[in-house]
This record gives sequence, structure tokens and C-alpha cells, in this order.
Amino acid sequence: MKKAKIEIEGMHCASCASHVEKNLSKVKGVRSASVSLMTNKGFVEGDNIKEQDLRKAVKSAGYEAKGVEFEESSDSSHDNMIHETQEEHKLESAELHADETNGKHEHHHGGGAEEREIKNWKKKTVWAWILTMPIAILMLLDRLFGIEIFNEKLMITIILILAFPVIFILGFKTLKGGLRGIFTLYFNMDSLIALGTMIAYITGILTFILPVQDYSGISAMIMAFFITGRYVETIARGRASQEIKKLLELGAKKARVLRNKMEIEIPIAEVQLGDILIVKPGEKIPTDGIVIKGESAVDESMVTGESLPIDKRVKSPVIGATLNQDGILYIKATKVGKDTFLAHIIKLVEEAQGTKVPIQKLADKITSIFVPVILVLSIFTFASWLYFTKDASRALGVSIAVLVIACPCALGLATPTALMVGSGMGAKKGILIRKGEAIQTMKDVKIIVFDKTGTITKGKPEVTDIESSLKESYLLETAASLENLSEHPIAKAIVARANLKKYKSVSDFKILRGRGLEGRIGKRKIVIGNATLMDEKRISLKKFEYVIDKFENDGKTTMIVAENGKAIGAIAVADAIKEDSIRAISELNANGYKTVMITGDNERTARAIARQVGIKEVIANVLPEAKANKVEELQKEGMVAFVGDGINDAPALKQSNVGIAIGTGTDIAIEAGDIVLAKGSLMEVTQAINLSKATFKKIKQNLFWAFAYNILAIPFAIGGLINPIVAEIAMALSSITVVGNANLLRRTKI
Repeated sequence: MKKAKIEIEGMHCASCASHVEKNLSKVKGVRSASVSLMTNKGFVEGDNIKEQDLRKAVKSAGYEAKGVEFEESSDSSHDNMIHETQEEHKLESAELHADETNGKHEHHHGGGAEEREIKNWKKKTVWAWILTMPIAILMLLDRLFGIEIFNEKLMITIILILAFPVIFILGFKTLKGGLRGIFTLYFNMDSLIALGTMIAYITGILTFILPVQDYSGISAMIMAFFITGRYVETIARGRASQEIKKLLELGAKKARVLRNKMEIEIPIAEVQLGDILIVKPGEKIPTDGIVIKGESAVDESMVTGESLPIDKRVKSPVIGATLNQDGILYIKATKVGKDTFLAHIIKLVEEAQGTKVPIQKLADKITSIFVPVILVLSIFTFASWLYFTKDASRALGVSIAVLVIACPCALGLATPTALMVGSGMGAKKGILIRKGEAIQTMKDVKIIVFDKTGTITKGKPEVTDIESSLKESYLLETAASLENLSEHPIAKAIVARANLKKYKSVSDFKILRGRGLEGRIGKRKIVIGNATLMDEKRISLKKFEYVIDKFENDGKTTMIVAENGKAIGAIAVADAIKEDSIRAISELNANGYKTVMITGDNERTARAIARQVGIKEVIANVLPEAKANKVEELQKEGMVAFVGDGINDAPALKQSNVGIAIGTGTDIAIEAGDIVLAKGSLMEVTQAINLSKATFKKIKQNLFWAFAYNILAIPFAIGGLINPIVAEIAMALSSITVVGNANLLRRTKI
């Protein structure tokens, strides 16, 4: 399986994107294809896809494939993660970050191409109005005030000369795309504008041989307004994608590296795996890595949205583009280029902006039928007006107005703009919408299923309670001195809690598998372990029976500490619940969602955790492969969202209606999720639901206004109540309204 990303040049309407998408879908081996007008990119997935076939498909649609980028597609059920070579890392890193020589942020996302497109439409708009304004002045003076500066034939000649570059040079791409659509019987939005302007222009030439009214001036105005609308639309589209640009700009531009015992500064593109990076206070961490020396607090808000700085010490992982605050860190680079967390986020957001919501597919289908229907309707309008009025000029003017006002640009922009703003907003909050359809499906979800370990809990044991007959510090010092010699996760939890600078010297140390450990500290014989070990060593637990029962009923693992044959304390260790799991699940319960926990853990531990967080339904002792079956059973009750983080959660994430992957989990889980929560906080589940609902609401509003505009305006145009120029202004305004409304989504609090 391969995925390919294609950068496409020349598209400027939803029909263009739809046409390219259809062509790409027909390419041999392609399983799915999606083309986004907003990002000017195509995404295809399939088997044995060839670059030349993709380029050919784009070209046959009338556009140009500027670049084709391949990557292996990760199958959620198999661990076939991508391993790029060092050279590929360097190349991607060079693309991800600014060009050092000229300071441009020209990433493969197309930031530079977007700027060029805006400049291009701006230049066209300026020239279009320089040539069209004299036409508008001549027509106003003549038709409104009856002032004739030139005789009629000379005035028409001047208008034809001025209008020619507006239509046939500045509007060449629109004419070319529109006429190609007519000849290939694949009609697009440009077909309506191309026919409208060309017919209007030809009337000016016909006035020299036939008694028809001249609409050649109107043709230039229609094209000038059309070009202006495209310019404003391109600016708004650029604004819709500004979050991804902000993500790109987060990356550090240079890195301070230790090479041959020398400290040197190099461009970020030259950082290699294993390099030792030196990051001083106030500097950005260049790439993902592990701290090997130093302590500091790191502001990770720009990537995870977490407002409080995170303490980092030796062995702490760090994320590229985050801000080092108060100490010098020596970091070993573990990921570079396209493997980094930031690059992964950008890739996920970019792919999300190329996906489609089911309601958009319906809008695309309507658009593909709508354009030929309007062409037939305009011919019918011309014929009807000609039959009833016997006025060919009037009939022509009315049919031109129908062609122009019916152009469904707003319809094509309604969904992608809202989806783009929504996914951009989500990215800033650490909520990555990988698949657009999740936005529509999420509103119908009734049941939210959680995996336990690593999702509701932190996924690593922590000391939660200590009961001691002596000083707590004495108990911890004794226990940690022995546990420090073990690699067991429970031992690590006790050592972390004790946080000693120096440990007591231990002799006769022995690990007793599955039960605990023993050793000597001076003359004291220490035994640490479970009740089975204490029973084996004939150590009485009478003093701590109540405490042990309480800990175990709460689903905690209890380690008893004995000194010289006497129990002196008990330490409870458990997989700690994430700080905001209780609040998040409480909000979901309050909002009427049914919350369920599915776990492979035992019933007692699972119920203890569920009780603490407020989940009433627990499905415990579930084998990894059975998780998907349990989700399928729950789907009989309603739409299900599954939240998980591990490889074993991937089938359940795929089976659910909406798969929500914890971004701190495995790559396989992330690949299987429709929505990815970068921070791994369950509060993001409620935020993702709110974002999905707000985005879908905007999509519905946009589609309503786009449809309503066409349904209301077309009858007026057929009735001859709308001038072709007014029709073009209205058409441009409808597109701008839809894009503007999508941008209002930013005001929504999630």
C-alpha cells in the first residue's frame, strides 16, 4: 500500500477539484482519491501506483502536477512503520524549515505557492479594473446621462479593444477551463462564466453586422468582478489555512551541536540522529530527543496546548520547537525531519484538510449536475424570451444573467473552508482531525468507550499510599535502597517517590520472582513483597490487614516492607489516573453520553478505576483481539466513539464509528484513529466533540446560504429582473460570504 500527495496547479473552483479527483480515481491501483481546492493538493492511496500515471491523470483533467510525494501507508493491523534513510530525513527537514539564505518559510505545504497565487490574482484584479473603469465610465455617461463622447460605432470599438485583454488575457485560464469543460462534456463553474462573457463580448462584434444590443462592456465588467472575487476568495482561503503556517513557523531554524568536542551552530536541516544538541535558556529545542544532561522547565504549549511548563531532567523526552526556559539542556536527537512530532502534526492536519465530509460529497454531486442544468436553463430562457418578446438582444442579456448568477462557486467552497478552519483550530489545541468524515459522524455518537491503561490512567505505576508504623521517610529510604537495585516498574515507582540523593548500602540482595525481594542494610534483614512472600517468610500482617484489604479493594498493588521478621509498613502502588480524567468523564456523563470502559485488566482493578472516574459500565478481562467485537456489540445500541492508545486498540479504533487515538500512544493507534489527541488528555475528547459540532454547524450554515442564494437568485434572473453585472457582483459576494462565515468559526470556544 502506498500513499501519494500531489501538488496541483491551476485549480480555482470546486468543479476543477472534483474533475481531477475523478481522473485520479480511475488510475490503475488507486483505491481512494481526494482533492482539496483549499490546499491545491491531491491525496491518493492504493497498490503499485506509478508517478507518471498520476501526473497523466492530472494533465488529462487540464491541470499540472507540480510535485508528487510518495510514502508507505501504515496498515493499522501490522507494524510496518516507515524507516527513512538519513538523506531523506535531511531533505524533509530542509523542506520543513525556512530557507537559510533568504528566510522564506516555503514548505512543501505550499505556503510560497499560496502567496504567489494571492499576488497573481491581485495583479490581475488591478489590471482588470484599469482597463474596465474607462468602459464603465463611457457606459454610464452614455446610458444614464445620455452624454455621447464618441459616436456609437467608435465607442463600441474602444470598448471591444479595452475588453479584449480583460477577457482573453487576464481571464484566459477561466475561458480555457470553461471551454474545455464544454467540449469534454465535463461542465464546471468556469463553463458558466466563460459562456456568459464570450457571448456578451461577441454581441459587440455583431452590432457591426446585425441590429443587436451591445453587451461587450458588460462582458469586461463580469470578468473584472469575477477576477476580484477570486482575489478576495484567495486571501480568505489563505487565512483559513493560517494555522498550518503557524505550525510550520514554530520550528527552530538553527541548532547548536557538539561535534568533535566542539560546539558549532548548524542549520536545522543538517542535524543528524544521535547528535548532541546544546539548548540554552530562552531557546527553542531544535528537534525531538532525550535529555542526557541538565535540568530545566520546558514550555510545550505551542505543540500540546499545555499551559504550565514541564520539568525536564536526564532521560526526559523533549519535543522539537518547544521552548527551553531556565536551564541548559544537553539533548540527544532521537527524531529528525519528517519523524518529529511537529512534522507528524503538520502531516496529519494537511491530510485532514484534504479529506471530505459525507455532506460535501453530496454538495459535489449536486454541483456536477447543477452546471449542465443551468446551461440548459439559460438556453430555455433565451428561447422563451425570444419567442415572447421577439427581442434577441433582451433575450441574450437575460440568459447571460442566468449563466453568471447561477455559478455555484459558493456551493463548492462551503464545506472545505469550514473544514479547513475547524481542523486548523483543532491543531492549535492539540486535537488533530485526521479524517473529515469524523466531524459529521461525531455529532451522532451516543456511546464513548475508553481503554483503561494509558488512556484513563497514565500507563505507569506510581506510589499512591503509604502506611507505616515508623517514620514515613525511614520506610521509604529502606524500601528504595533495595528497590533501586531492581528494574521492575513497581520498584521504579517506589524509587521515584523516595527521590533520594544517596541510597543505603545493600548486601545479600536477592530478587524473588513474582513475590518481591530481600537484602541486608547493615545488620537489618529487609524483605519487601506481596502477602504470599510474607506468608512464606512467616511474617505476621495482623497490624496491616485492614490497610492491605483497603488498598487491594481500590485495585492497588500492595508491597509490604518487613524488617528483621516484623512488618513495618505497606506501600500501595497503582497505575495513577490522569489529572483530568475524572473531570472529562463527568462532563461527558452530564452531557448525556454513555461512558464505558473496556480493559484486559482484572474485574476488581477495572471497577476500582471506573468508580473513581465515574464510569458505570465496565467490560474487564477482554483479550486485545476481542476489543473490536465488544465495540461491535455496543454499536447495536448507537454510534460509538472509541478512545485508545495502544497497538492492541487499533482494531477497536477502526471498528468504532469514530476512533479517537491518544497522541502520546503508539504510531499504529495514531494511524488507526480518525481524531488524534496530541496531549493525551481526556478533556480533549470533550473539546473534540465541541469542535466537531461547531464545524459541522458552520458547514450546514454555509451550504444553506449557498443553496438559498442560487434558489432565490435564479428565478429573478430568468424573469429578467437582474442585470448581468449585478448578477456577477452577487455571485462574488456569495462566495466571499461563505468563506467569511467559515472564518467566524474561530470565535467559537471549545
